[in-house]
Amino acid sequence: MGDRVGSVEILAVLLVLLVLFRGPVADAISDPRLQTWTTVFVSVMVQAVPFLVFGVVLSAIIAVYVPRSFWARALPRHPALAVPVASCAGVVLPGCECGAVPIAGSLIRRGVTPAAALAFLLAAPAINPIVLAATAVAFPNNPEMVVARGVASLVVAMIMGWLWLRLGKAEWIRLPHRPDLDGMPKGRAFWASVRHDVVHAGGFLVLGAMAAATINVVVPERWLQTLADNPVLSVIALAVLAVLLSICSEADAFVAASLSQFSLTSRLVFLVVGPMVDLKLISMQAGVFGRRFAFRFAPATFAICVLAGVAVGAVIL
Repeated sequence: MGDRVGSVEILAVLLVLLVLFRGPVADAISDPRLQTWTTVFVSVMVQAVPFLVFGVVLSAIIAVYVPRSFWARALPRHPALAVPVASCAGVVLPGCECGAVPIAGSLIRRGVTPAAALAFLLAAPAINPIVLAATAVAFPNNPEMVVARGVASLVVAMIMGWLWLRLGKAEWIRLPHRPDLDGMPKGRAFWASVRHDVVHAGGFLVLGAMAAATINVVVPERWLQTLADNPVLSVIALAVLAVLLSICSEADAFVAASLSQFSLTSRLVFLVVGPMVDLKLISMQAGVFGRRFAFRFAPATFAICVLAGVAVGAVIL
């Protein structure tokens, strides 16, 4: 035991290395690109972590304190009818996509049909009152954007839920092993669930935030101006940008409003895609539901988001 290397020894070695290589470290930190990367990474984490914790806590409450029989009473028995009910339930949950992922996983564990849980996963971060209010503030001269965002997002959530009923396979979802909570006292079970989900989902959130920060540094801003003049390319560009930027749904409306060179329809697509398909969300879905699920679900959701955003934009905007 006396030869064991602990955290104190590791910290001492790191401090010695920082002193020895303080010159190169100082030069690297002063690099503008690294500063931009750090700013984006920290901003994504600051936006996401509170809602991740909220989602994890709510997930633990669902897992420990809500009996399985509740969901049988709350949702219609027929899965096709449970999908729109679960989608509309997203209106009452003031959270973002980071919190919706562990909640959806907990719902599946409690016996909710995956189609309904996935519909809730997509709808909750896009149509809750906080997000719609932020959209109204960001677009004061275009109140129709609020209606268009809510309608398009709700349509996507229901379509993806019904598509899962039609084409989805149970083996695509592999929820990670978590402690057996049924035999524990409720207090201990609650904290065991919170610790497990924070560590598991939080790690993938960090990876997604790092990827988003890297993309922000690598992609030149002048490319956006070039694409804005083409109606088709502008929609595709903002859809892809929503995936890459990984902005929390409570803040993405203000970013969309700042992209004034783009049409309202292309900005609507940005707002529909962002809360449902982005780098941190794909990463978290891979961690909570498995990579086989994420690599199928994310591309399909992206395509439906673009089609729904364009269609609703053509009608309402």
